[in-house]
Amino acid sequence: MNTGSAAVKLKKKETETTAYKILFIIGLCHLLNDSIQAVVPAMFPILAKSMGLTFTQLGLIAFSLNMVSSVMQPLVGMAADKKPMPYALPIGLTFTLFGVLGLAFAPSFSLIIISVLLIGLGSAVFHPEGSRVAYMAAGPRRGLAQSIYQVGGNSGQALAPLITAAILVPLGQRGAALFTIVAAAAVGLLTYIAKWYASQLQIEREHAKAAKNTPSKKIGVTSSVKAALAIILLIIFARSWYGSGITNFYAFYAIDQYGLSIKHSQFFLFAFLVAGAAGTFFGGPLADRFGKRNIIFLSLAGAAPLSALIPFVPMSAAFILLALSGFILSSSFSVTVVYAQELVPGRIGTMAGLTVGLAFGMGALGSVGLGFLADLIGLSLTIKLTGLLPLLGLFALFLPSDEKLSEWNS
Repeated sequence: MNTGSAAVKLKKKETETTAYKILFIIGLCHLLNDSIQAVVPAMFPILAKSMGLTFTQLGLIAFSLNMVSSVMQPLVGMAADKKPMPYALPIGLTFTLFGVLGLAFAPSFSLIIISVLLIGLGSAVFHPEGSRVAYMAAGPRRGLAQSIYQVGGNSGQALAPLITAAILVPLGQRGAALFTIVAAAAVGLLTYIAKWYASQLQIEREHAKAAKNTPSKKIGVTSSVKAALAIILLIIFARSWYGSGITNFYAFYAIDQYGLSIKHSQFFLFAFLVAGAAGTFFGGPLADRFGKRNIIFLSLAGAAPLSALIPFVPMSAAFILLALSGFILSSSFSVTVVYAQELVPGRIGTMAGLTVGLAFGMGALGSVGLGFLADLIGLSLTIKLTGLLPLLGLFALFLPSDEKLSEWNS
């Protein structure tokens, strides 16, 4: 028996098990990264008051943050599919660290834009490569692995209202400087992840060398795959614009509608985001059991009636409906990433960059579009129209089933 071949088989078997330690660490890093990114919209009420910014200017800040991440993520993913870059992870978070420092001390609107561009660049590098790490560590449980990874990000976003209430309201803009500590911790953890990532790449190269004479099937992007991708992108648009409307502007709506303070309005966002984090976690295991297409459809179809009702109910009911809609809507977030990766196999980074990056990009356009709409027709009507967006999720009925995906890839 060839001992070299046996060693490769043993190493390959190790890669087919679920590496929970790596998943939890990359999930924690995702939490740290996205909590930093969430500082930006969390600061909107602070910046609006201290610098006299309009809704349109606030939308432009969110646009700058998310558009850089949106445009760069697919590019990073495509580059990493050709040549994986383990140490890009800690390098990307270093850009974020400098962006947070700039945000804390920026004296003008233009310098705030430059700072959030750096934060967006760090996020653009982190997300596709972080998703690849989750895919590599998943073993047979891809839905669960992606959920562990993505729930970290959603949990980080859910911390934004608490950050505002506990840090930014009492300390103001300079309170953001505390997040340089968070960024530094993420850089350290991602250096550890990068070492594991590099070792896994070596195992994959050895396996590929041992199996170099085995013919591999090349899978093209057919018209059916393109149609399914178009539906996925429509679903991402609906979910991202709705999420953008809630996270960027609902605090202002709650202040105006219910007479709340800035501090108390943040608890509505916290309910939406923390429930969304829980939904993200449960969505993956549910998809592993009941099918990815089914969970994607039920996520948006189930959230649609709740999101439409929120602007028309009393304060206590709005709080509950926000939490429920956040949970249901976010249950498809990680599932969408895995579905796209299995729709176009062999392009893990590209699909992660496209789906997650597009979510950021659509959120960026939503920030500007909804901010302009709020200035034009009023915040109340804008929030009511935003609540109808999840209805577009009904198009998920036309996605290929999980069984059909398996047929295409077999």
